[in-house]
Amino acid sequence: MKEELSDFLKTAYKYGKVKDVKEAFDEYPVEEEWHKGNAENWIKEQEENYSIECKIGDIVFVKEYIYPDGKIGKDHLFVIIDQDNTAVPIENFGMLISSNLEKLKFNSNKLLKKDNINNLHKDSIVKTDVVYKISNEQILFKIGKVDNEKIEEYKKSFYNNLKSNND
Repeated sequence: MKEELSDFLKTAYKYGKVKDVKEAFDEYPVEEEWHKGNAENWIKEQEENYSIECKIGDIVFVKEYIYPDGKIGKDHLFVIIDQDNTAVPIENFGMLISSNLEKLKFNSNKLLKKDNINNLHKDSIVKTDVVYKISNEQILFKIGKVDNEKIEEYKKSFYNNLKSNND
């Protein structure tokens, strides 16, 4: 394990809770999201230019892959929870955001109400039991952000979930 990683990421790796972003798309199919995995649904409703340079707390739109004909498939939202700035390129670590509020029944899912800072279109959940590794190349654009207090809440939920599953 890299010594440069934050304590949060070291713990996530130790318990096998860092997963490839593809697994998020398998567990939370974009077809069940309001945007249906289509980045144009976000872009056409937004007026700002989006940058892919992201920081901890940013909410980003992540692509899973590009079809051979160049079309982008299966996009999803994530909140950047941590970064490994020593790797080239930077590795981002995020938690999945879903508009499927039925998943609030799980303790590890936290409500994130839409507002003019996070720029969500619907109240959503943040899935805090797994951290997904996201490369810069997978990030299409950022749409908004959450404050450090929320990031700490999500990390605390992650730790609490680890503790309850390992007691």
